[in-house]
Amino acid sequence: MLLVQLAHLRGGPHPIDVHLVEPRPAPGPGLAYSARRPEYLLNVRTPALSAFPGDPDHFTNWVATTELPACAQQFCSRQIYGRYLQELVSTVLAQPAMNGMRFFWYQDAAVAATVAPDKYSATVQLASGHALRTDQVVLALGNFAPLPPTGPAQAYLHHPTYHGNPWAKGALRGIAPEHSVLLIGSGLTAVDVLLGLAADGHTGPVTVVSRNGRWPAEHGPITTGYPSFYATELAGLTTVGAVLRAVRGRVRAAARQGIDWRPVLDSLRPDLGRIWAAWPLAEQARFLRHLASIWSVVRHRSPPQNQAAVQAMLDAGIVRMQLGRVRQLVPQGEDLAVQIEKRGYQHWLTARHVITCTGPLLDYRRIDDPLVIGLREAGQLVPDPLGLGMLTDSHGALLDKEQQVSPVFFTLGPSRRPAYFESTAVPELRQQALALAQWLAEMSDSQKRLSS
Repeated sequence: MLLVQLAHLRGGPHPIDVHLVEPRPAPGPGLAYSARRPEYLLNVRTPALSAFPGDPDHFTNWVATTELPACAQQFCSRQIYGRYLQELVSTVLAQPAMNGMRFFWYQDAAVAATVAPDKYSATVQLASGHALRTDQVVLALGNFAPLPPTGPAQAYLHHPTYHGNPWAKGALRGIAPEHSVLLIGSGLTAVDVLLGLAADGHTGPVTVVSRNGRWPAEHGPITTGYPSFYATELAGLTTVGAVLRAVRGRVRAAARQGIDWRPVLDSLRPDLGRIWAAWPLAEQARFLRHLASIWSVVRHRSPPQNQAAVQAMLDAGIVRMQLGRVRQLVPQGEDLAVQIEKRGYQHWLTARHVITCTGPLLDYRRIDDPLVIGLREAGQLVPDPLGLGMLTDSHGALLDKEQQVSPVFFTLGPSRRPAYFESTAVPELRQQALALAQWLAEMSDSQKRLSS
């Protein structure tokens, strides 16, 4: 997304070389949109998915001009969106942009980044041995695979029927239709896995272990927007309780007028970052402990057809929900024994396959990627105390261990959750990408003026 925004910046000329380091065979789709499974649907309607904030119909128009299948109820497949992003990126890589920028792709992985002695440039080391000297480095790292669900005994990690990353290529292969399956987590990832199993003709029993026993809320019908009440009722509130009381009051008032709760919550979207930033660290931690899981259920919703498919599996008895949390996983021949705890009581289940669906790892204190480790140990990358991402300034520049703003290292996307909390969906990502593209171009132009 950042690459595309850089290429479409107006003004200039900007004689900037942009180097994209991406080891996957096709840059653009990334992890989320590369799965070749049409049953995996986007959980946002098509009109909200344009890559360009100033051209909201771009994706909708692109879909209309392709020969791809129509998007049912305005929910396209992730595969289609991946093709859209891949096409945008390939167009950028094909030739210099009108604004003077040139783009180069390295099908490689970055393993280290070191700052020059002058502290105003860096060298990025690639796995192939190639090195790139650059003025700025943007860590557009996306999401990392979830942590192992239990420890310290982790022999199960090497068991052939434990699936620690449901997004890994071929993750569901080897699951026979009659095999028993246990999913850890009941969010959007679990829904996708259930849809994938159903598409593969799975008929064996599936147990979903969930701490809260909730599926993602279903998207409602398209309605007119609800008026924002941030300025009149939420601005300046510094506790979770005060915000919760105000929002609940609005939801109740809307219900009395026959208005669904969904547009009320959706009206908060432009201001979620300001609401989050107004809370001191202790209140942010309180939200994460008590409300984050419920917020995820109502905020990150599932397409109606997905909910119908899951309900059909529940009604048929193929899928059942089990409240509790997984405490142990122990190999037992071809199977895995799973210890589940609920309110202090433990019991065991056995399943042929166990799939972790708990969502991505965002805690940069625990990420073991070599690039991240090197920057963290050098004090260039500082994880936030709540385990949500990296510490940055308002432009996405990393703060180092001395709390100094880096002129070299930047980031965007999920790594900026400490600043916004909501930093994973396309509407937020494209706006971050545009703002960062503009800032990087301004920095480059300023440096060139100073040196001339």
